[in-house]
Amino acid sequence: MKQIFLSTALEFKEIETFEPGAWINLVNPSQEESVKLAEQFNIDITDLRAPLDVEETSRISVEDDYTLIIVDVPIYEERNNKNYYVTIPMGIIVTENAVITTCLEKLTLFDNFYNRRVRNFYTFMKTRFVFQLLYRNAELYLAALRSIDRQSDKIEAQLENATQNEQLIDMMELEKSIVYLKASLKFNERIVKKLTSSTSSLKKYIEDEDLLEDTLIETQQAIEMANIYENVLNAMTETTASIIGNNQNTIMKTLALMTMALDVPTVIFSAYGMNFKNNWMPLNGLPYAFWYIILIAAALSSAVVIYFIRKKWF
Repeated sequence: MKQIFLSTALEFKEIETFEPGAWINLVNPSQEESVKLAEQFNIDITDLRAPLDVEETSRISVEDDYTLIIVDVPIYEERNNKNYYVTIPMGIIVTENAVITTCLEKLTLFDNFYNRRVRNFYTFMKTRFVFQLLYRNAELYLAALRSIDRQSDKIEAQLENATQNEQLIDMMELEKSIVYLKASLKFNERIVKKLTSSTSSLKKYIEDEDLLEDTLIETQQAIEMANIYENVLNAMTETTASIIGNNQNTIMKTLALMTMALDVPTVIFSAYGMNFKNNWMPLNGLPYAFWYIILIAAALSSAVVIYFIRKKWF
């Protein structure tokens, strides 16, 4: 899918045919679309389709007619019927007349740009647009990390009575998300540092340098948060496993104590259920012997339960 957007002095709109200063957004483009665009802007087809490989790492490639920037972007992925974060590559190609973004999936990263919620956003200001994309991407990482923190808090609230592996699996999936985000953030940090250097091929103005510096700060803050949350999740995963084991042991202990309490009436009823040739069992022959035996068995069983309670075994 290909979309073309253009900013004017008064509006931001989607257009059908390319105009200089436009933004071209590709979402999982076909080979035919990629070839046409590569020929139109003199871009190497391998560079244009490189971000469609989920294993592609973040990098900057400077060519004669364009600059390619590949960064990782956080998205949702469904695992075990729940949504967790992973990252996929996004390519930003800056040419003389356009900015081209390409990715395997539709990204929420662009929503604020579509809705004109980004201040001083114009498609013809190519360098600033690139830095605004990187800054918004860093904000998405921070939002993703906060979301993971809230999910871990919800799981922690369920731990007290946890006896199954569901909470443990959820914690492991959150840990996996943290690993993906942390690795991608470190790659992205290298890209931002390269862009801040004086050897960068992209022309920067004072406002752009401030924006890029803010992007680097946000990225480094996200890395710090990822480190903290990773340590917290590791500790919580170990604690979760211990709590589940303790809760299961408590259940087994309770069942064992209940079995011991019920053993007393079982022995009595078993004895009275035997057949003897000369039956001289206690209480035999009394009108209400059955109820006497029931009361004696209940009293002995209650005494065992009271003993366990005093020992604080229940």
